[in-house]
Amino acid sequence: MKSLDANQKLIVIIGPTAVGKTKLSIELAKRFNGEIISGDSMQIYRGMDIGTAKIKPDEMEGIPHHLIDIKEPNESFSAAEFQQLVRAKITEIAEKGKLPIIVGGTGLYIQSVIYDYQFPDVTGDQEFRSRLEEKAKEIGNEALHQQLKEIDPESAAKIHPNNVRRVIRALEIHYLSGGKDTQIENAQAGQLELLYNAAMIGLTMDREKLYERINARVELMLSEGLLEEVINLYEQGLRGCQSIQAIGYKEIYEYLDGHVSFDEAVSNLKQNSRRYAKRQLTWFRNKMKVKWFDTTNVNHFSKKIDEISHYVEGKLQVKSNTY
Repeated sequence: MKSLDANQKLIVIIGPTAVGKTKLSIELAKRFNGEIISGDSMQIYRGMDIGTAKIKPDEMEGIPHHLIDIKEPNESFSAAEFQQLVRAKITEIAEKGKLPIIVGGTGLYIQSVIYDYQFPDVTGDQEFRSRLEEKAKEIGNEALHQQLKEIDPESAAKIHPNNVRRVIRALEIHYLSGGKDTQIENAQAGQLELLYNAAMIGLTMDREKLYERINARVELMLSEGLLEEVINLYEQGLRGCQSIQAIGYKEIYEYLDGHVSFDEAVSNLKQNSRRYAKRQLTWFRNKMKVKWFDTTNVNHFSKKIDEISHYVEGKLQVKSNTY
């Protein structure tokens, strides 16, 4: 497809978890008369606030936020749906005379919006899918995941065995197209046309400093009631759905199921968050053309915001209302 409007100006803020994207997005929205679109695949779910580090209403400082709390935790959500919703939001915000700002860390989702990303035309086979769902009940999630590993080890490495829906989808793609989920994804890389006039801002940080911030964020989440939030979902009987595979939820589910101690669950949560941050950085550096800004010295963050604002002014030919 071609761009809806190749001249449409857009700010995109990406980077690993806990690096400071939310704070920057608010400041840029105030300076450039912007509205924020969440680029996080889990902040769409209602009732999943603490574990997804969802921005609190009093932190928004009056800036409108979009694509937060639009789904129930038992509903599925795809990158293709995200692509459609965000492109519509970009147009809607622009028509109000505001500057759209996408903020988040879910790489494929953001890539699918700003580039000419075509999703594989593999519509699905309900009969095949139903057979696999029954098979998962018979042989277990791990055994089904092992079958995917034999066919497409790269996809298997990205998908948790308990995320049965995604395991089945990857097997279904192989069955219907003869190709691999990762082959289809990789075919997109390096051949994508940027659809917007976008200022691509990436935040990075010294690894040890970032890991310290991630660990501290987990402790803060726990003090704010993460355990109670997950117990509420657990007691609703939510199982095997997309939302519960999120980091911060699956680890505590393991504790509630009696598989690990609470301390082990917290340790796993911190470790998985650190690993996710590493994967996020790898994705953004390999898949997207980004202007990187180092935020290791958080005491000078206001100066970093000024530096980023100047970059946006030059890249998009817009004027900040700060000066």
